[in-house]
Amino acid sequence: MKFTFVENSWDDYWTKLPLTIQNRKGPALFNFHNSKEDLLLPFMAPYTLDTKALAKDYLGVPSHLKGGKLYYTDYGFMTAAMFYNKKLWKEAGLTDKDFPKTWDQFRAVAKKLTKTDAKGNITQAGYNFNGKYDAMIMGLNYQRGGLLYKADKKSINFDTPTTIASTKFLVDLYNLDKVGSKDFGTDANASFGQEQTAIVYNWGWFKNYLPDNFPKLEWGVFNLPSPYSDKAPFAYDRYNGESTFGVNKLAPADQQAVAQDVVKFFVTNEDVIRKWSMMFGCFPAKNSLRADPIVIGDPLTKELSKIIDRTIWPGVIPGPIETDLKATLQEVLYNGMTVEAAVTKTQKQLERDLKNIDFTSVEDQYTYFKDLPKYAK
Repeated sequence: MKFTFVENSWDDYWTKLPLTIQNRKGPALFNFHNSKEDLLLPFMAPYTLDTKALAKDYLGVPSHLKGGKLYYTDYGFMTAAMFYNKKLWKEAGLTDKDFPKTWDQFRAVAKKLTKTDAKGNITQAGYNFNGKYDAMIMGLNYQRGGLLYKADKKSINFDTPTTIASTKFLVDLYNLDKVGSKDFGTDANASFGQEQTAIVYNWGWFKNYLPDNFPKLEWGVFNLPSPYSDKAPFAYDRYNGESTFGVNKLAPADQQAVAQDVVKFFVTNEDVIRKWSMMFGCFPAKNSLRADPIVIGDPLTKELSKIIDRTIWPGVIPGPIETDLKATLQEVLYNGMTVEAAVTKTQKQLERDLKNIDFTSVEDQYTYFKDLPKYAK
């Protein structure tokens, strides 16, 4: 069997792949992302491997079963951490003992890392979340037990007291604590790379972005702080699984058989799963790698190993959610809208945009879902 590898840009890939599959010219094996489930699942063949055995080897398998069949699963979990500039951290007199465990401690640390000129203008942001609201707000809400979806598992649950409180917390970091500013550039990533920002929130992919774009930058990571000093948060943040391959059910039978063999090889090979997970800034989903020396030796996955079980997968995140969430903080910071009004406006927009999209939350499959009453108000 001869393999031909074809690469496309992100946008081109998701446009061309469904069309080629429908025309029966698509690849037998293809790269898959769970955000495209509604687009590609109709063309995917279920795995022929033993899913019960796989569930013993991998975290998260049951949440991907559909009618008892598995079409893809996670080889690694990507989630968020706080990335900090080691040089600026040291200049502020901070050490490893100062990594904040709570958000109150974080506010104090961010103030120490902030610099201003004689006119009070920020020259170095202690913390910069410009462009990060859509990602951060879900995590901040989850920490306090604020679910993304309502009990029907399909309706969005954004306009809540928890969202309002979480958004006000972020606004206060700028307006009260003065650790950053809405006018301090639109791209927190670039600001961090240029050493104008000391701390940024980002997901695992950022560990590869930094050396590629800012090779001289000395950076480190610590886990997200918690609202609580006496207990763990409901979840530190959500995670998204990096998916295994899709098998094209319209491909010739002999090609499908080979594709199924490739999937089996992939999920049973520790070296491959380790390499792929580390390459993409993920914590491996394979249980045998949880304490692997290479995994624990990496700055990012070492931190994630401490909290990965306390992260939640809500299920597939439909595209409009992230797009619509971005507008919330913009309305507050740039257009003068109250937090309450902006959150309500986003809720209504989300309801319109999600009306014809079929998805189902799996938040109730989270290990600590039973603890929700202790957090939710």
